[in-house]
Amino acid sequence: MTTVDNGSRTRELAGKRALVTGGSRGIGAGIVRGLLAAGADVLTTARSAGSTVPDGAGFVAADVRTRAGAQALAEAAHETLGGVDILVHNAGGAQPFAGSAAIPDDAWQAALDLNLLAAVRLDALLTPSMRTRGSGSIVHISSAAVPAAVGPFLHYTAAKAALENYSRGLATELAPAGIRVNTVSPGRTATPGGEATREQWAQMDTTGGGATASPPLGREGRPDDIAHAVLFLVSDRADWLTGSGLIVDGGEFPKR
Repeated sequence: MTTVDNGSRTRELAGKRALVTGGSRGIGAGIVRGLLAAGADVLTTARSAGSTVPDGAGFVAADVRTRAGAQALAEAAHETLGGVDILVHNAGGAQPFAGSAAIPDDAWQAALDLNLLAAVRLDALLTPSMRTRGSGSIVHISSAAVPAAVGPFLHYTAAKAALENYSRGLATELAPAGIRVNTVSPGRTATPGGEATREQWAQMDTTGGGATASPPLGREGRPDDIAHAVLFLVSDRADWLTGSGLIVDGGEFPKR
């Protein structure tokens, strides 16, 4: 696995405080590593108290799918970091992957709780202190598969589509307070233990979902590819960018 080196060269986020949800593995861990390399103080979270996170990051176990979990995490961020300058909502996913008629109501609700409402709740809890400071950067992790919107992923892509719409509206609302809100949409990304996800991507290749057999750039993404996009969006280099989205998929999916 490659290592994010942009930040280690510049330390451009030194003094910034960051919270990343779902940072114990895969894309989330890559984002945490990137933020740490760029000099940020990072707190991350996962549901299991036994989760392992990148060295140098603080950790709190919290279930962001619930209002109580989001509240506990926000309180931990204020106690540990004194507030946050950067919020990355990475926690996401959905089960089961099946035809739309086979997705039960509780799976739809679970997809919305994790992919949309967790971000809505944390944003509401953590933006007041950003408003007071007059600055802040929020990045919501969506999915490059949103335009495909095929049956096996329908609850997931619908929740991510709602997240993107919400992000654009929130960006407009928070812009006068100096708070920027953007999204990053990964394509298929190679992560440890990600074989099942790769099988799901392959299924989309055969169900008219618009995915290609492999990304035009010739390889799957890596967590660091996503981290590079996040690092740009939360840096001062993107200080005139809000309500926007970066699609990081090697050219694989149809674009919005």
